[in-house]
Amino acid sequence: MRIFAPDFLTYRPMKPQLLIGAPTSGSGKTMFTLGLLRALKKRGLKVQPYKGGPDYIDAQYLTIAADRDAVNLDTWMASSTHVQYVYNRYGEKADVCVAEGMMGLYDGYYQMKGSCAEIAGLLNIPVVLVVNARAAAYSVAPVLYGFKHFRSSVRIAGVVFSQVSSPSHFACLKEACSDAGLECLGYLPYSEDLRVPSRHLGLTLTVRQSMDELAEKAAALVEQYIDVDKLLNLCTRIFPCRYTLPYTSEQGVEAMETGHRKKMRIAVARDPAFNFIYRENLDRLAESGNLTFFSPVYGSDLPDADLVYLPGGYPELFARQLHRRKRMMQQLRDYAESGGKVFAECGGMMFLTRSLTARKGGTAYQMTGLLPVDCTMENARLHLGYRRMDYQGISLRGHEFHYSSIAEPDTLPSVTPLYNVKGTEVSTPLYRYKNVIAGYTHWYWGEADLWKLWD
Repeated sequence: MRIFAPDFLTYRPMKPQLLIGAPTSGSGKTMFTLGLLRALKKRGLKVQPYKGGPDYIDAQYLTIAADRDAVNLDTWMASSTHVQYVYNRYGEKADVCVAEGMMGLYDGYYQMKGSCAEIAGLLNIPVVLVVNARAAAYSVAPVLYGFKHFRSSVRIAGVVFSQVSSPSHFACLKEACSDAGLECLGYLPYSEDLRVPSRHLGLTLTVRQSMDELAEKAAALVEQYIDVDKLLNLCTRIFPCRYTLPYTSEQGVEAMETGHRKKMRIAVARDPAFNFIYRENLDRLAESGNLTFFSPVYGSDLPDADLVYLPGGYPELFARQLHRRKRMMQQLRDYAESGGKVFAECGGMMFLTRSLTARKGGTAYQMTGLLPVDCTMENARLHLGYRRMDYQGISLRGHEFHYSSIAEPDTLPSVTPLYNVKGTEVSTPLYRYKNVIAGYTHWYWGEADLWKLWD
């Protein structure tokens, strides 16, 4: 068993640390976060971005803005101690730590459980509250007062207003902030240019360039209208966060240290069609061996591997290109038929089905065919929520987010039941064929030994 007790815990420096939250979704916190990350980067600071909750799309946007991999912090998918450990480990070499919250600050899977307010309290970092002021004026004062006093464990360091129409509008908002007993850090004016691309475009080169340009525009507004120095001063505190020692990862570490899992060859699909990946998952896989990234969309060969990981993404946007990768699909079939281990999530699972219909009335593109089911975007509806499973002696938690469905779900039975946060069984399947394990859920295994699935 290995004990994670980083030597930086013996030295506790001061550095700016904050979580950007909001009263509700749609308040502008993502835009402000992108602008702040890029503005700090342009000042020459190393900024570590985090994303509260299970969202893997926003995490990629933050990565682009900061030029540093964003890490998810989720108190349902991981234990509190693990969240603290991940926060400390990734923030160790950063000058500033910035986390973007999800939904409203206190919105969790049950009341405030799993919320970003819980994360801020757990990490003992202050919150900068972003308030949408497009249809608001002085009446924001009691709202701000409520957020300031609702939970003593959550400290609101200051407020940023978004969608502000004029300097006089901001003057009114600033008075409301003062009367609520909170620091006003500035505002972002209403701008038609500040629009995040559709979340269903994939992370193509064009979208990456668009996000980079958006971060630059947002950074310019942050520097002009936000008192960044004041924000950093108000949010400077001791690092690392309070920490429960020792932190032990009992699952997975012991097996890797025996040597029989060292230097495993792990092939990971990563391209515009497959890129929904939790950074901590990659780090855990890297502890088992060498990672090789490949592209099902643009590549032609499957790398030699002891495990092939096909993460989620948007294969429906690239169905025609994937359909043409006959050589790679045949290599995947040969690999799996010979007992090779494959772990596929959501979009990765869709690539393993017999066919993928990308739109209503559209062509059913032939896919790999390892799973005897067909996937379709016809009659698309959102399937969303946390999921839990126990299989092969391992317990995993994750998140489901997709619009596609299996055309005839009873064709291939699930090998284990999946449950939501309330413990109610859901219809989401987990498929297995030989050593191929696949399903719709994006799993988090930062504290688990994924290899046990094949023991």
